[in-house]
Amino acid sequence: MTLTPGVDSPTWPREFAERYRAAGYWRGETFGGVLRERAAAHPDRLALVDPAPERRTWTYRELDERADRLAAGFAARGIGRGDRVVVQLPNIGEFVEVVFALFRIGALPVYALPAHRETEIGYFCTFAEAVAYVIPGSYGGFDYRDLAARVRKQTPSLRHVFVGGDPGEHTALSEVPCEPSGSYEGPEPHELAFLQLSGGTTGVPKLIPRTHDDYLYSLWGSNEICGVDADTRFLVALPAAHNFPMSSPGWLGVLYAGGTTVLCPKPDPATAFPLIESERITMTGLVPPLALVWTDAAQEAEQDLSGLELVLVGGAKYSEQAARRLEPALGCRLMQVFGMAEGLVNYTRLDDDLETIVTTQGRPISPDDEVRIVDDAGNDVPDGEFGHLLTRGPYTIRGYWRAPEHNARSFTEDGFYRTGDIVRRTPTGHLVVEGRAKDQINRGGEKVAPEEVENIILAHPSVHDVSVVAVPDEYLGERSLAYVILREGALPLKPVSIKRFVRERGIAAYKVPDLVEFVDAFPQTGVGKVSKKQLRSTAEQY
Repeated sequence: MTLTPGVDSPTWPREFAERYRAAGYWRGETFGGVLRERAAAHPDRLALVDPAPERRTWTYRELDERADRLAAGFAARGIGRGDRVVVQLPNIGEFVEVVFALFRIGALPVYALPAHRETEIGYFCTFAEAVAYVIPGSYGGFDYRDLAARVRKQTPSLRHVFVGGDPGEHTALSEVPCEPSGSYEGPEPHELAFLQLSGGTTGVPKLIPRTHDDYLYSLWGSNEICGVDADTRFLVALPAAHNFPMSSPGWLGVLYAGGTTVLCPKPDPATAFPLIESERITMTGLVPPLALVWTDAAQEAEQDLSGLELVLVGGAKYSEQAARRLEPALGCRLMQVFGMAEGLVNYTRLDDDLETIVTTQGRPISPDDEVRIVDDAGNDVPDGEFGHLLTRGPYTIRGYWRAPEHNARSFTEDGFYRTGDIVRRTPTGHLVVEGRAKDQINRGGEKVAPEEVENIILAHPSVHDVSVVAVPDEYLGERSLAYVILREGALPLKPVSIKRFVRERGIAAYKVPDLVEFVDAFPQTGVGKVSKKQLRSTAEQY
C-alpha cells in the first residue's frame, strides 16, 4: 500500500513547481501545521460550532488538542503516513476533528458523502486500499454500521471501522483518542493531503489527489477574493465533504483565516435561517436549487437575516433570472462560483457590476491559471465564442490517482486538464458556462454518471437496453431520464419498478432516475451507435 510519487498521482513538472513557489502561491505549509499556528496565535477564538442536537463549540486550542489526541489514537492503531482512510460523516464536529487528525499524521482522508451506499463505498475502500473507514452509527434513517460490516468483508485492507455514536460490532470513535506519547513523522507540503471524488462520467468517481501546497493556495486565494477574515462566520449548509463548501472559500478557508465555522445539519430554510440569526452568520455557499428555495422562503422568514453579507452560489449553472432575485430577497451580496474538484475555481468579484454578477460565472483565482477555450479540433477560439474549456495552474491537478489510461484522455500532453465544460470568455476575462460536453448529469450539484446507472438497470431481467440522459429542470438544473427497452416477450413494467430496482442495488438516492420512459428502439448515429444527442433533444419536451 505504499505510494509511488509521480505514478500514483502525477505531479507538476519541476519548472512549474519552482515557478509557483517563487510566485508565493505555494507557501510550504501543511494543514496540520496551519491549525497548530492558528491555535498558538489565538487559542481562545471560536473555531467551530456544531449546533445539533445540542450546541457544542471548539476554540482553536481545543480543536488543535482534540486533533492531536485523535491523531495519537490513530497512530497507536497502526494508521500512518500515506494510509488511506475513507471518511463518511455528516456535518458534525467529529468530521473536522477526524480530518485534521489524519492531516497531522500524514494519513489521507478519502472524502465520501453521506448519500453514498455500498456500491460506491465498496469501490472507494477497495480501490484506495483503505485501512480504515469512519462513519456515523446512523444518520438520516440509515444504519451505516451494517453497510460497514458488508464492506469490511469485501475489503482485505480494511482493518478498522470507527463509529461516531453507538459502534455496534465496530470501534467507537470516542475510544480512539489518547495522550500523544511522542512525535510522529508528518507530511511534507508537497505531499498528498487527501483524495477527493470526481463527478465522473463513466461509473463510480475517480480519485483526485490534492497536495497541501496546492489546496492551501486555493484557500487563501479564495479568502482574498471573498473578503474572508477572522470576523467571518461561515455556515456549512452543504455536505462538508464537498469541494465547494470545503474550499470556496468553505470551512477550511475560514479556519485558515482564523474565522468561525458553523455546521448546519440540514440545508433547508427551517434549519438554516434560525442558525443565521442565532450564530450571526456572515457568509455561506449554496447550490442553485437550494438558493432558489432560500430566495422563496426569505419572503416569509421570521428570522433576522440581516447579518448575512455574502452568499456564494456554485456547483451548477445558476440561471440569470434566479440570480437577479437573490440579493433583494436575502438582503446580501451574491457571488457566483464556477469550479471543479480537480482545480480551477472562478469567482465573480465583490466590485463587479450587477450585470457581470448575474450573467457570468466569474474569472480565475490566480494570475497563473491558464485557460484555453478550443474547438473540437483543439484550436483556440476567439473570445466570445463557445468552446471546450482546458486549464492548468498552481492548484489544478496533473492527473487522477492511479488512473493512467483515463489521464491520457483527460489531460493534454502539455498538462492542460480537459474539464468537459463548454464555456465562452468575455472581454473582462469572465467565463460564461454553456453546459457539459460530457454525458455527466449535474443534478443540483450532485454528479450522476449515466453509464453507472445504465449498468445497474441492465441487470434487470426484463431489460434489453437502456440509455440515461439529462433532462432540463428549472429547479435542479438537470434531472435524469432513463429510456428503457424491454426484452422481447417481457411483461410490461411501470417506471416505479425500475426506480425500485436501482434503489435496491445500494446506490445513492440522487442517482436513481427521476424519470423512466419505455421505448421500442433508440435513435442511432451513422455508425450505429446510440445517439444520445438525439435522445437529449427528445428529452427536452419534459
